[in-house]
Amino acid sequence: MQPIVLSRRRVLLGGLLLVVALLVGARFVLRTGTPVGTAAPPIVGSAEDPAGGAAAASAARLVVYVVGAVRRPGLYRLSPGARVADAVERAGGVTRKADPAALNLAAPVADGEQVLVPAKLSGAGAPVQGAAGSASAAGVPAGPIQLSSATAEQLDSLPGIGPATAAKILDYRTAHGAFHSVDELDEVPGIGPTRVEQLRGLVVP
Repeated sequence: MQPIVLSRRRVLLGGLLLVVALLVGARFVLRTGTPVGTAAPPIVGSAEDPAGGAAAASAARLVVYVVGAVRRPGLYRLSPGARVADAVERAGGVTRKADPAALNLAAPVADGEQVLVPAKLSGAGAPVQGAAGSASAAGVPAGPIQLSSATAEQLDSLPGIGPATAAKILDYRTAHGAFHSVDELDEVPGIGPTRVEQLRGLVVP
């Protein structure tokens, strides 16, 4: 019987076929070990669930509107459980015209709430020229201020009206003409219904 002589080419070809067979077998084993249709759950806030993290962060914040006798009126985001004192602090604190005793600083705030810091009704500021051109002894304007002709200084003397709001009233008057009613103040940015009611009786059209 003659010995089988294998050429070098046949040996290489047989080795290559063996490697291919091993790779195919390993791939088949790996496929059978993974259940079909099973996917990893999405990670909250990841690329698969981009809204998850944003929604959780948004739900954990409160948005309040701080107005009145504060240094920087506007919208502010607060943490859950925040108090009125926190909202006032974010708005720069109260001004010299504020009446902190009229505000419950310990009260909790709710999302979408307006925090109004009232101003003192006495000692409001500069005297207003009336029929006699004088003011009362307590420093309160001697008569109501006429919105259609008042100066910025006269408007600034009103409770809850600072220089910025006085300027907005003048801008509104320049754009729309003379005031026809006190209720028109509600159209001025930064003045809401609560402030209008506080000013009623202190101003006239």
